[in-house]
Amino acid sequence: MRLWTTVDRFVPRDDADLVMASEARPSKRLWTTMDRFVPRDDAVPVMASAARPSKRLWTTMDRFVPRDDAVPVIANAAQPSMHVWAMVDRFVPRDDAVPVIANAAQPSMHLWTMVDRFVPRDDAVPVIANAAQPSMRLWTMVDRFVLRDDADLVMASALPTMKPTSQETPMTSIFDQDLPQTPANHAPISPLSFIERTAEVYPQRLAIVHGDLRQDWTTTYRRTRQLASALAQAGIGKNDTVAVMLPNTPPMVEAHFGIPMAGAVLNALNTRLDPETVAFMLDHGEAKAVIVDPEFAGVMKKALALRQSTRPLLVIDVEDALYTGPTEKLGTVTYEAFVASGDADFVWSLPANEWDAIALNYTSGTTGNPKGVVYHHRGAATNAISNILEWDMPKHAVYMWTLPMFHCNGWCFPWTVAARAGVNVCLRKVDAQAMFDAMRNHGVTHYCGAPIVHGLLVNAPAAMKAGVPAGIKAMVAGAAPPASMIEGMEQMGFDLTHVYGLTEVYGPATVCPKHPEWDALDIGERARLNARQGVRYHLQRDVRVLNPETMQPVPQDGETMGEIMFKGNITMKGYLKNPKATQEAFAGGWFHSGDLAVQYPDGYFKIKDRSKDIIISGGENISSIEVEDVLYRHPAVLAAAVVAKPDARWGETPCAFVELKADAQVTAEQIVAHCKQHLAGFKVPRAVVFGELPKTSTGKIQKFELRKQAGSAAAIDV
Repeated sequence: MRLWTTVDRFVPRDDADLVMASEARPSKRLWTTMDRFVPRDDAVPVMASAARPSKRLWTTMDRFVPRDDAVPVIANAAQPSMHVWAMVDRFVPRDDAVPVIANAAQPSMHLWTMVDRFVPRDDAVPVIANAAQPSMRLWTMVDRFVLRDDADLVMASALPTMKPTSQETPMTSIFDQDLPQTPANHAPISPLSFIERTAEVYPQRLAIVHGDLRQDWTTTYRRTRQLASALAQAGIGKNDTVAVMLPNTPPMVEAHFGIPMAGAVLNALNTRLDPETVAFMLDHGEAKAVIVDPEFAGVMKKALALRQSTRPLLVIDVEDALYTGPTEKLGTVTYEAFVASGDADFVWSLPANEWDAIALNYTSGTTGNPKGVVYHHRGAATNAISNILEWDMPKHAVYMWTLPMFHCNGWCFPWTVAARAGVNVCLRKVDAQAMFDAMRNHGVTHYCGAPIVHGLLVNAPAAMKAGVPAGIKAMVAGAAPPASMIEGMEQMGFDLTHVYGLTEVYGPATVCPKHPEWDALDIGERARLNARQGVRYHLQRDVRVLNPETMQPVPQDGETMGEIMFKGNITMKGYLKNPKATQEAFAGGWFHSGDLAVQYPDGYFKIKDRSKDIIISGGENISSIEVEDVLYRHPAVLAAAVVAKPDARWGETPCAFVELKADAQVTAEQIVAHCKQHLAGFKVPRAVVFGELPKTSTGKIQKFELRKQAGSAAAIDV
């Protein structure tokens, strides 16, 4: 009866997993080796042959991967008495429990197995199987059955056949018995529920201010349902992408609810991008519809012409009385007409799974094309709630939209404001006068922005600041606030909170909480403490500064450098259609930010450098490689490198180091003009330095030397 089984490729990186089972009788000796069973194969055959044909056993596990809804395992022996059937239902890494039930034709062979929380995040997964007869008692422990262990040992031992006893009845925890998860006691977490509750509880409270428009929460909720209904009538539903190219106006607020209410995914496009990049995003995200503001119709028209995809695209034109520039209709329907065609009583549903996608946001990649960052409902909701907790945000807060809603969905604040039954004060454009007017006229209590936005207010004429209410709460990210900004905000009576994050973590996911004792310190020391990126958000599981080689925490000495890494709910699903980048970003069970930092004894951390070729200018990510690619297209350029250069207004801007070909002549102005033809304005270098570039013996450009020359670290380490 000697049996030998090989399961080919049973772990994603290990050589072999040993499974041994021994019965009291040598004739029953069983030995199994599972070699590299990885979740990337389409099918994993398992074959076992006994010495006697009557006992021949054959099993196939078709598509045994963590992305399928069900994994059937069927085993049939030649004799009916040994017939075994097993079903692994929803064997995926998102379920709380995976039951495995196997029944033999004879009661004496009844086998029952429960795999509790069989997910790749648990330290151990016990598997216990009890047969009706003590002789068949089977016990198996899979220790650390996760995709990161060196080996998984499975041992099973049986005893000689005996009569069944009642003590051997299979048992589960009393807290798991007859306590199922049902619609009565469980619902997916989604920010869509925030607007529903606010419309029920505060129907007449003001929701949106835009010019002369005053829109309450009842009307806003009805319009979002109409938008969802209209999209559904247009054939747009679950996991379809709807792109929007909008400023901070009412349609942008409504899009954050109406689009996901239809089951679709919101793709908010950066309004500052060039047509080529917009065309790539429309194609890569497979947009089925796009909503366009008249201000960006020119860029969108060019982008539509540059699309490679032949997929039909529904274009919806927004009309806005506050926009006075030239207009051109690109589609066949206006936004208001489209919304009006929908049903205000449209019955929408929460996502079946809170892991479902709610938004797609593109971030500048370090190797060319932008990467599509996918958000899930759970992450959007938890970050929105964390915003409330970090800011102690009260009910009916008045939030001024200076931060673009295309930036990480406005750091999730469209959903935060809805949760607090607050007011969205919309601004088409950000300028000091408009912001101060909104503060005075609407009683603004909160706003967010990059350092340049706060700088506009701090450096505005004193007369413009007159009558501005004190106590306004401001949030800054993109660069640490310098002492001059902190001092200027304090003089205006504003309370500034420093947060840090990336597109991949829904915007801000850490905060630098201030302590009362800091108030007694001089402005220089307060600025030093406030310049740190701080600690994790309330609902983010963990943030650490780790050694990227060992994945161990660096000493909290304020000196040892490591990489900032995140894990938890406030982390993206991954990069759209880019499994390699996703795998690299999540290596070792953490999201790698690419930002290098030190951690202090109080747990706060501070960025010192970047490992990625990213420049953050005015809150916008710029890929230095993208700019370099454009520079290399100039006929006079032999070699080029782009690094960050400190800038008093923008935090940092691109600085181009250019080595010319022999006998070539070109001016800095000509280089800049060349870049303007191929790049969005904010990506164009503000400085051009000519000369031979420092290189290694193998010819690799030494960017670290150029960063020293440009003072890149000074732009980061305030």
